[in-house]
Amino acid sequence: MSGLCGKSKEAEIKRINKELANIRSKFKGDKALDGYSKKKYVCKLLFIFLLGHDIDFGHMEAVNLLSSNRYTEKQIGYLFISVLVNSNSELIRLINNAIKNDLASRNPTFMGLALHCIANVGSREMAEAFAGEIPKILVAGDTMDSVKQSAALCLLRLYRASPDLVPMGDWTSRVVHLLNDQHLGVVTAATSLITTLAQKNPEEFKTSVSLAVSRLSRIVTSASTDLQDYTYYFVPAPWLSVKLLRLLQCYPPPEDPAVRGRLTECLETILNKAQEPPKSKKVQHSNAKNAVLFEAISLIIHHDSEPNLLVRACNQLGQFLQHRETNLRYLALESMCTLASSEFSHEAVKTHIDTVINALKTERDVSVRQRAVDLLYAMCDRSNAQQIVAEMLSYLETADYSIREEIVLKVAILAEKYAVDYTWYVDTILNLIRIAGDYVSEEVWYRVIQIVINRDDVQGYAAKTVFEALQAPACHENLVKVGGYILGEFGNLIAGDPRSSPLIQFDLLHSKFHLCSVPTRALLLSTYIKFVNLFPEVKTTIQDVLRSDSQLKNADVELQQRAVEYLRLSSVASTDILATVLEEMPPFPERESSILAKLKKKKGPSTVTDLEEAKRERSVDVNGAPEPAPASASAASTPSPSADLLGLGAAPPAPTGPPPSAGGLLVDVFSDSASAVAPLAPGSEDNFARFVCKNNGVLFENQLLQIGLKSEFRQNLGRMFIFYGNKTSTQFLNFTPTLICADDLQANLNLQTKPVDPTVDGGAQVQQVVNIECVSDFTEAPVLNIQFRYGGTFQNVSVKLPITLNKFFQPTEMASQDFFQRWKQLSNPQQEVQSIFKAKHPMDTEITKAKLLLGRSSDLGQHSLKKLILTLQTLWALASSTPKPPRLDACCVWSRICKLRCTGSRCAQARTLFPRGYVTYCRSSFNPMQAVGLCVLFPCVSATLGDHTAHSTMEHLSTCTSSLGPGRGWDTKGLLTGTTAGLPVQGGPGSMKSRQPVVQSTN
Repeated sequence: MSGLCGKSKEAEIKRINKELANIRSKFKGDKALDGYSKKKYVCKLLFIFLLGHDIDFGHMEAVNLLSSNRYTEKQIGYLFISVLVNSNSELIRLINNAIKNDLASRNPTFMGLALHCIANVGSREMAEAFAGEIPKILVAGDTMDSVKQSAALCLLRLYRASPDLVPMGDWTSRVVHLLNDQHLGVVTAATSLITTLAQKNPEEFKTSVSLAVSRLSRIVTSASTDLQDYTYYFVPAPWLSVKLLRLLQCYPPPEDPAVRGRLTECLETILNKAQEPPKSKKVQHSNAKNAVLFEAISLIIHHDSEPNLLVRACNQLGQFLQHRETNLRYLALESMCTLASSEFSHEAVKTHIDTVINALKTERDVSVRQRAVDLLYAMCDRSNAQQIVAEMLSYLETADYSIREEIVLKVAILAEKYAVDYTWYVDTILNLIRIAGDYVSEEVWYRVIQIVINRDDVQGYAAKTVFEALQAPACHENLVKVGGYILGEFGNLIAGDPRSSPLIQFDLLHSKFHLCSVPTRALLLSTYIKFVNLFPEVKTTIQDVLRSDSQLKNADVELQQRAVEYLRLSSVASTDILATVLEEMPPFPERESSILAKLKKKKGPSTVTDLEEAKRERSVDVNGAPEPAPASASAASTPSPSADLLGLGAAPPAPTGPPPSAGGLLVDVFSDSASAVAPLAPGSEDNFARFVCKNNGVLFENQLLQIGLKSEFRQNLGRMFIFYGNKTSTQFLNFTPTLICADDLQANLNLQTKPVDPTVDGGAQVQQVVNIECVSDFTEAPVLNIQFRYGGTFQNVSVKLPITLNKFFQPTEMASQDFFQRWKQLSNPQQEVQSIFKAKHPMDTEITKAKLLLGRSSDLGQHSLKKLILTLQTLWALASSTPKPPRLDACCVWSRICKLRCTGSRCAQARTLFPRGYVTYCRSSFNPMQAVGLCVLFPCVSATLGDHTAHSTMEHLSTCTSSLGPGRGWDTKGLLTGTTAGLPVQGGPGSMKSRQPVVQSTN
C-alpha cells in the first residue's frame, strides 16, 4: 500500500513538473497569448499552489489579467494576486494602479473585485494607498448597494490591520446614517464597521445609538415574512440583530427617555419571544433565536439599570440551566455569573443555588462544572457562605485536577470574607489542606497565619485545632508548616492541658521533621527555638536536637546555619534576651489578601472581586443586619513597602505585559480620544492642605476611584508611591495618569514617572512611582490628571499632587550664639521679607493682651519675661509684710508659661514665690494683676499647695474676675479642669508628668 502511495506521489510530482514546464514555455514563447490562454494557465498555477507546490513565476501574467475587460479574466487575476502575491513584492505598484483604475471605473462588478482584493491582502501598503478613497465610495450617493457592502467590509479590514492609516473625517457622520439604509446587507456591513470604530472613537459615533435602537425595533417587531431575504428559520435578521445589540453595548443607557423606552420595549419583546413555543424543531431555528436572546441579555447586564429586565433575564437563564443542550447550560451559567454582581439581580440569582449545586455534582462536561463553580463563587454572600463552601469542599475531593487550584483559592477567599466566627474559618482552611494539600499555594497558608496572629480571639482555638490535626498518621506538608508556625507562637495557650504539654507538642512536630522539605525543616527549627523561650523545661531536649550531627553538619547551608545560631542563642542568651528576641510576632499590617490577587491573575478581570461584592452588600442589606468588617484589609489600604518575615499577604508584582482578556460576555474595549484636562475635583483642595504636614493617606476618593499616597523625602530628592484603586467590578480601560506642570514649575521641579498598566481590573489596585528632584524653590504644585473609560463613559479627574516646598526642608540644630551670629549676617535687603495683611475679624485689645500673656506666652521675649517676673515679685512684696522673696529663675516661669509641668527640682522655687499666705491674701483682697500671676503659675500652685487649696483659690478668682466686665475676666474654668488658657495639659492639675514642648523650625 505504501509503495502504491509512493508511486502516486511520484506520478503527481512528475505530472506537475511537466505541466509547469509547459506553462513556462507558453509564457516565454514568441507568440503572444490571448486573454483566455493567460487565464487558463494562471488558473492552473493557482491550482498547483493550492496542492502544496511552490510557484515562482506567472505573477506578471496575473497582473496583466487585471487590465482585461472580461470579468472571468479579471477575476482569476485578482484571485491569483490575493493568494500568491507578497505585500513586499515589486509588483505592488502595478497592482495598485490597476485597482485604482477599477475603483474609478464606476463598474460595480470591477469595483467589487478590487475591494475584495484590497480586503484579502490587507497590507499596510494597501491601507496607505486606498484608506482615504474607500470611505468616499462608501458614502457616495450613487454607489450601488453591493459595492457599499464590499466597501464597508474592506474599510473594516484595513482599520483592523492599520488603524492609524484610516483617517476620521466628514464621512464618519455620514456612515452612521447607513443604519437607516433600506438594504439590510448594507446595514449589516455598516453595523460591523461602526461597532469597531465606536470602540476607539465613541464620541464620533454616539449618534448611532438612536439609529441602532430604531432599526432594532423595526426588526424585532416585524414578522418573519416582512424580511424574507434576511429571515433565517423564522427568525428575522438574526445576525443584524446581534450586531446592533453589540453596538449598543459600546455606550451607556440612552439619556433620551424616548429612545430608552423604545430600547426597553425591544429587549422585553426579545425576552417575550424566548418564552413562545418554537416555530421549528430544527436546531438552526433555536440557535438563531438563542443568539439574539443571549446578546440581548448581555446588553441588559451591561446597562445594569433596569431591575425588571435584570430579573427577567435571570429567570430566563435559569430555565436554560436544566436544558439538554450542553452549550446552552454553559452560556447560562456564564451569563448568570455576571448577573450575580448586579445589586438588582443578585437575589434572583441566589434562588437557583440548588440547581447550580446539582450541576456541579452531576454535570459530565468539565467546562460546565467550572462555570458552576464560578457562579457559586459569584452568588455567595453571608447568608449562604457556609453552604456554598461546604459544597465546594465536597466537590473538591473528586474535582478535575485542572480546576482544583482555582477551587482552593475561591474556598479560601470565601471562608475569610464571610467568616462571622473565625473558628469556622480555621476549620475550613485546615480541611482544605487535608483534602487538596498539593493545590494549596503559599498564599493560602500565609493568609491563615496572618489572620490568626491578628485576631486574639481565635489564637487558642487555632493552636488546639492544628495540634489535633497534626496527630493524624499522614499530614500534608502545608499542614506541618501551619502547625509549626502557630504552635511556635501560641503553643503556650494549650500547654496547660496534659494531653498537649510542651514536650508532647515538640515530639509531635519533630516526628514530622524528617519527612519534610528543607524550607519546612527550617521553619520547624525556628519553632524549636521559640519553644526554648516559651517552655524552659524542654530547653535541654531541643538543644540536643540542635547539637546533633544531622543538624550541625547538614549538607544544606540554611539548616546548618540555623542550627548553629539557634544553639548558640539558647546557650549564651539570658532569659530576658531570649524573651526579647523571640517575642510573639506583632500583628501584620492590614492589606489586600494576596489570595484574591492570585485568583484575579489566574482568572482574569471577569472574576467577581472582593471589593465589588463588598460594595454590593453595602448598598443592599442581604442578611437584614449590618455586616462586620472582615479581617482582611480593604483593597484601598496602602501596602507597606517593607516585607514581613514570611512575606505574608504580599501581593505579586503587577504584570508588565498586556492585560489578560476577559472571558465573560462583556468585553469593554474602548479607547480614549484626546481630551482636555478636567478642572480640579471638588474637595481636592481640602485634601491637598492635609498633606502639607503628612506624607501618607488618601488623596482623593469618589464612587469609582480611590487615590492613595505614600511618599518619602530626603534633602532635595523624594519618591512618591501613588496607588490607584478601582472600587467597582468593571475594568478601567485606557487608564492614563498624567503629571502636568506649568512652564515655570518644570524648571524648578524634575518629575520622573513610571508607566501604569492601561487596564485596571475591578477591585484591583495599581501602583505608580514618581521620582522627584527639587532644583529650585517653587510655589505651585503639579496636577495629576487621570483619564480612563468606565462602562462606556469617559472619566476625567484632576487633583493637585501634594509636592510642596516644605517637603524638602531639613532641620538644623545649633547653639543660640551660632544662631544669632548667622541671623545678624542676614543684612542684605533681599533677605528680609515683611508682609502686612488685614485681619478678617475685629480685635479687642484687652482680650488680645490676655491671650498673648496666657495662651501665646511663648512669643514673649526674654526682656518681657523679666518684667513679668519682677511685677509678680513686687506685687507679692506689697501684699504681705514678709521680706521680698528670692528671685525666681526665669527658666521656671518660661516653662510654666509654655504649659510645662512643674518638676520636683523647681517646686522649691514655686513655694518661695507662692506660700500659703499669698493664696490667703488673694482670696481676701483681690487684685487683678495678682490673679494673672496666679493663673499663669497655677501648675506650680497646685503642685505646691495641693489640688484642693489650688482649686478653691481658682474658684474664688473666677468669681472675682467677673467684676471686670464682659470679655475681660479670666477663664479659670480651664485651669480647674486641667487646661491652661484653653490648651490641654497632660495629667490634669497637680500632675508631675513632664511634657516636652513642640518646637517648629523654619528655614
